[in-house]
Amino acid sequence: MTRVKSCGITNLDDARMAADLGAWAVGLILWPGSKRACAPEAAEEIGAVLHRRCEIAGVFVNAPLDELTLAADRFNLTMLQLHGDEGPVYCREAARRTGAKVMKAIRVKDAASVRDLDAYAVDLHLLDAYVPGTRGGTGETFAWDLTRHHRGSVPVVLSGGLTADNVGEAIAAVHPYAVDSASGTEASPGRKDPARMDAFFRAVAVADGRDPDAAESELPSAVAQHADADAAQA
Repeated sequence: MTRVKSCGITNLDDARMAADLGAWAVGLILWPGSKRACAPEAAEEIGAVLHRRCEIAGVFVNAPLDELTLAADRFNLTMLQLHGDEGPVYCREAARRTGAKVMKAIRVKDAASVRDLDAYAVDLHLLDAYVPGTRGGTGETFAWDLTRHHRGSVPVVLSGGLTADNVGEAIAAVHPYAVDSASGTEASPGRKDPARMDAFFRAVAVADGRDPDAAESELPSAVAQHADADAAQA
């Protein structure tokens, strides 16, 4: 079964919706340079409420280890997604200090960038699109055939421009452990769109040969609840 990580979460309502839809992980961007940065108070609330339901992934870019360790404790992080220039030694120390899983992300520019992951003996490898001057969440895809250069047994999480329209093709091409969506399931940066979330999870289920209606009995009601909430705020 292909798992789903819902990234760019900035509020508890969206985090709950993702969990209700069956998300394996929710991603909280804890790098202030992102337009989807999650405020510390919201991250604390999400981690406290949901850390027993799904993985709580904190997304960092070249954070000092002390800062990362404090954040992992405060926000109940179960996974660290390292999206900067962190080396293998840093990754090992991050895992040792926090006890959290470590997912090292790379932006796929060419075959060599994929092979660079060989040096990282972490829990997961995330492959994202390379766009100059950005660290992810671009809405751009990359050439999925480059993933064939990934070697070893570390599971792959596929990211980069995934939507309900292309995630099935991506799964068929890469057979990843999980898929990761941020911009492809949003109404605006940092705010999820219930219909797009619903469609994405259904598309993943279909790609896996599962019945999307049977996969999550809470799925329709979860989306309806959030759609009603959005309508009430309009």
